[in-house]
Amino acid sequence: MEQIQIQQQKQEQRQLQSITAQQLLVSQLVELPLQQMEERVETELHDNPALEKTVADDDLSSWDSAPETTENADSTDDYDTQREREERSDALDAALENIGRDDEDLPVYQGGRQWGDEQEQTVFAQEQSFYDTLMAQVGEQELNDSDRYVLEYLIQSLDDDGLLRTPLADICEQLAIYHNVDINEADALRLLQHLQQMDPPGIGARSLQECMLLQIERRRNSPQKELMRRVVTQYFDDFTRKKWKRIQQQMNMSDVDAEDVFAELRRLNPKPGTALGEAVGRSVQQITPDFIVETHDDGTLSLQLNYGDMPRLEISQSFADLLKDFQTNRDHMTRQQKEALLYTRQKVEAAQSFIDAMETRRQTLLRTMKAIMQLQRPFFEEGDEELLRPMILKDVAALTGQDLSTISRVSNSKYVQTRWGTFPLKYFFNDGYVTSSGEALSTRQIKATLKQLIENEDKLKPMSDDALRDELQRQGFPIARRTVAKYREQLGLPVARLRKT
Repeated sequence: MEQIQIQQQKQEQRQLQSITAQQLLVSQLVELPLQQMEERVETELHDNPALEKTVADDDLSSWDSAPETTENADSTDDYDTQREREERSDALDAALENIGRDDEDLPVYQGGRQWGDEQEQTVFAQEQSFYDTLMAQVGEQELNDSDRYVLEYLIQSLDDDGLLRTPLADICEQLAIYHNVDINEADALRLLQHLQQMDPPGIGARSLQECMLLQIERRRNSPQKELMRRVVTQYFDDFTRKKWKRIQQQMNMSDVDAEDVFAELRRLNPKPGTALGEAVGRSVQQITPDFIVETHDDGTLSLQLNYGDMPRLEISQSFADLLKDFQTNRDHMTRQQKEALLYTRQKVEAAQSFIDAMETRRQTLLRTMKAIMQLQRPFFEEGDEELLRPMILKDVAALTGQDLSTISRVSNSKYVQTRWGTFPLKYFFNDGYVTSSGEALSTRQIKATLKQLIENEDKLKPMSDDALRDELQRQGFPIARRTVAKYREQLGLPVARLRKT
């Protein structure tokens, strides 16, 4: 039967969102913490000869004042500065001779580092945190950009012990609302299972039972492995209650097998995140705060953005002069000179875009931190965790007029130094409950009260989760028993029967 192809024209109205290259650059820089931002600046200086450090004060306050320009700057520059300008001029001449090949030889920027033959090797175990170590493993996986983004978000959602206690449905909702990433629960589960194949074994588990099963599955096949799996899957409640004899009888195990199996089960790590605890400890000592908040004796607060070793940047004078000369003589240029003009203009525009993006990043970070200080002012004044108010990304976005995704990027990996210690910005975000009287209570305040109740309970007769719920409700915290259990687990506190002494 003959097939006929028919072409049809159809007109439809569709609303699409697009992001400019400058917006993408700004979003990338906003997400970087100080140390990675310093590396990114060095990479840009290396990649773009039209960009150079401002020859002026090393004083941090120079960032907050308008840059001064002097026409006769070269006459007052010292020897090193003049030498640097000469070297840049020579580099410019060489670059113009190799138009079209310049960008091919540039190092690739990946995660704030330049990887090449001369790159000094870094010992990750001495510098990287628990999360960084997992991120490094993600970099070794063959994933598309979307899957990689979601997988990294799952890693950032892990608790300090390496378990994932946030339901996948909630994670899908957070990705959709705050990050404009549409993913269903099935795909999220697929990527979680990908995470669970990483090291250390048990990472990404959603419960203690799943954590232990993941570790058991990594073992070699043996009769002992099968017995361990049966204990955890079929007799988990008895296992948590340490009813070894009862399990042995129900499974018809010999004394020798039972002793070996229970000994191996006790070697499993219920908190796989602590397997990287040493690296985390060293990393904590090397945290560089992105913000410094001073609390003065009169109750006033002051904010300073930490610039570290990050220099101010400007357009190279040699490139600016060359561009001006080219534009003046445009009508009389040869083909090679026109190509040189195009190259020069591209480098200058890229340099100016990066400088503008750095300034936008500075303003965005300051605006976000000021909003957090305003919303959590009692904590910054007193340093008491119970004074932290309920605050979510939406609250900061409403106060600053910025997108939720921008607030999320700023708060994702930044730290603030205060009189009371150095905290990740995530520390200040927490959900809350509203009492019948309309009072807003933060989850941290509830957790602090719960911890205090357990610390002060009768150790011979510890309080059950139901009793803890009743006592919390008497103190004005309207939460359910399952919420009490969840907060107790997040605090690392065992159930009542295991607290009994």
